[in-house]
This record gives sequence, structure tokens and C-alpha cells, in this order.
Amino acid sequence: MSETKIDTRLWSSKARNLSPYVPGEQPQHDNLCKLNTNENPFPPSPKVGEAIAKVLTQQAQELRLYPAPESNDLRAALAQAYDLDVSQVFVGNGSDEVLALIFASFFLKERPLLSPDIGYSFYPVYAQTFGVHLVKIPLEEDFSIDPDAYRQPCSGIIIANPNAPTGLLLSLADIRKLASEHSNAVIVIDEAYIDFAQADADSTGSQVSAVSLINECDNVIVTQTFSKSRSLAGLRVGMAFGSASLIEALTRMKNSFNSYPLDKLAQAGATASVLDVDYFEQTRQQVIDLRTSLTEELTALGYKVLPSHANFIFARPKDGNASAVASALRDQGIIVRHFDKPRINEYLRITVGTAEQHERLIDTLKELHTETSMTAD
Repeated sequence: MSETKIDTRLWSSKARNLSPYVPGEQPQHDNLCKLNTNENPFPPSPKVGEAIAKVLTQQAQELRLYPAPESNDLRAALAQAYDLDVSQVFVGNGSDEVLALIFASFFLKERPLLSPDIGYSFYPVYAQTFGVHLVKIPLEEDFSIDPDAYRQPCSGIIIANPNAPTGLLLSLADIRKLASEHSNAVIVIDEAYIDFAQADADSTGSQVSAVSLINECDNVIVTQTFSKSRSLAGLRVGMAFGSASLIEALTRMKNSFNSYPLDKLAQAGATASVLDVDYFEQTRQQVIDLRTSLTEELTALGYKVLPSHANFIFARPKDGNASAVASALRDQGIIVRHFDKPRINEYLRITVGTAEQHERLIDTLKELHTETSMTAD
């Protein structure tokens, strides 16, 4: 089939000049070991399916009606779970939509938005889409964030925490410092992976989520998602937590764009997930344990593995040829993520999978190492 030629003459200059975000590929092949998009290896809570089935059967007649525009039940469940007022909770169609509304609500100003030079690659796309001046602040040599590097006028700061793709965690003390030093700027902490984070040994029991700061810092807004720790990437539900005034700005922006971002099925399923605390804690801990074992196995193979607080690890092969390793793994039906970008092109981002997936990955890497050694001899 010949490739269709795209005629852009009717496009706006904005559409022509955009450089869209490229998501991790979703190949459909038999016996594929998919470790490239940070999906949870475990299914969602069984109560999610039960809640959705109830809507489709007992409440099917209600599908003719619009869903609750503000997702009242879901926001109430989240408020109770995080010990917040409902006015401090916002939900949207995945955290990507929530982040887009944040860019539109808070960063269309003369002052720039600051963000790490290595982070979630959607941020520059949002900035380009909404005409926001984004200034990238270099990470330290060890890929950590230095809060002192952000001491310049800005309309806001956005940081993924744990960072992506490194998996490193910025402390609450550093976030508090950023919020204090930029009291007239919005500090966005993107916590897509926070449920897999753990406090350091010397601060056992302390919280790691910046949600704990929002009553103290009225300029901090925290985004999270149901895609990772709650195994609901296919349902598309994201949320934000912040002061009532910040949440009201998001609500105004949402209702100027799409008043009904979450359908009835998504609201019912997500609410059931929040209420099933035991299942959430069980699968969350399983992912953390699997991350630890995978880190140990890769380290034993000579990989340099950064200390991850996410459901993925960032690892450098001994020879630094991450591209070759990713290609060789692909040939064996194992998909991992390689970013061909300066400073991180020698690393692989590997999603935490099941024990069986890890065994296949490690066995294949051992075989590749043996073949490489024999070829070198």
C-alpha cells in the first residue's frame, strides 16, 4: 500500500509546527515480553471489574445520561483517602490531560517555566502547544536535582518525582524549599510513580508524597495517576491535589474545554480502586520487591543501576552500548525503552514486570553476554 501524502495547506501554523509526544510503542505480538511503558504487571483490583459490570447491567439505563461532570464520588473517595477536602481534589482524563490543563491555567505568563533537562518528555510538548517559555535546568552529574539551580524568576516549576526516566526521588524538604523561594510561582510535582517510593532508612515512616505539603504551601499542586500503581492505564484517570484556589482554576479551564472528561465506567472503576486499600497495598509492595530483585540481578551482570523509587529501573550496561542491547533484546521478543538523547543514551529504562518476565530478561542478557564474549575472543 502506498503512503498517503499529507496535505497541510488547511492546517494552522500551530498544527504544522508541533512536535508531538511519542509514546512508548504498543506492539502486538505473541509471546512478547513488554517492559517498555511502565504498566503494572498485575491486574487491577477485582472490585474495579465488579463496579464497571454493575454500571453495564444494573445501571445500564443511566448510560443515556451524561456522567457527573465533576466526578463527585471519585473526588470524595480520593479526599477521604488523602485526608483532604473535596475542594482540594481534581480529576481528569489521565494525568496527561490534567497536566495540559495545568500548563494552560498557570504558565501562560511572561516569566518562564523551569524544569529539569532530563524528565518527562511530554513537558516540552505541552510548552510548545500552549506557547509557554520552558527553560531546562541541567541535572547534576549523578542525575539528581539541585534546588539551588532554580533560583531565577519564573511562573512555575514542574518536576516529575520520582523523576522519569531516572527514577530518582526529590525530598520533601527540597520541594518545600522550592515552594518557599518561589511563593508567587506554581510548583507542580508530577507523582506518577510516587506509590512505589519509599522513605530513606534514616527517616522511616516519613511521608514521601508532596500531597502532605499542600495545606502548608498554597502554591504546590501535585498530580498523580491511576495508570501505574492501580493498574488502570486503560481506563485513563488522573488527578491533582492542591489548594482550593488552584483546583478552581483547573476546574474553570476544564469546563472551558471538556466538561465531561471521565465517563461513568471510568468513574465507577476508579472509585472502586481507591476503596480497595488492601489490594492496592499488596500489589504495590509486590512491585517494590520485584524492583529490588531485578536491581540485584542486573547489578550482578555488571550493570550500573540508579536507585529507583518508581516501577522501573534505569540501568547502564557495562560497555555503555544500551542501543545495541535494546536491539538484541528486541530480536528475542523483549521490549525495553532506550532514549537516544545526550547524557542518557547509555542507559535502558526497564519496567518492573513479573518474576517470569524478569527471569526471561536476565536469561537472555546472560546469553547475549556469552555470545559477545565469544565474539570478542
